Amino acid sequence: QVQLVESGGALVQPGGSLRLSCAASGFSFSSYTMSWYRQAPGKERKLVASISSLGGKTNYADSVKGRFTISRDNAKNTVYLQMNSLKPEDTADYYCKAVRVTVEYWGQGTQVTVSS
Repeated sequence: QVQLVESGGALVQPGGSLRLSCAASGFSFSSYTMSWYRQAPGKERKLVASISSLGGKTNYADSVKGRFTISRDNAKNTVYLQMNSLKPEDTADYYCKAVRVTVEYWGQGTQVTVSS
């Protein structure tokens, strides 16, 4: 069965760093665009970053550009989100998404809290 399992969420202080991981299984990972979304309490889920199937193209929300880096290791079926210079407004549940044409899968999320 298809699984996307996020990990790496934690409580960190402003200015700190975290690296989120999303481990995929049950589908052809290297054929899928991978994305990270986040959802803050009471707010809509929003795209944070995406990376093309072979890693050649990345996109970022303006709010994280220059601070976050998305990457993938197709040999490990894993996508990462390196988050630096974290701000309180980055606090959210972070979700991994796989998409290929009409098919999409979501992980369960991992919580990131940025607070002093």
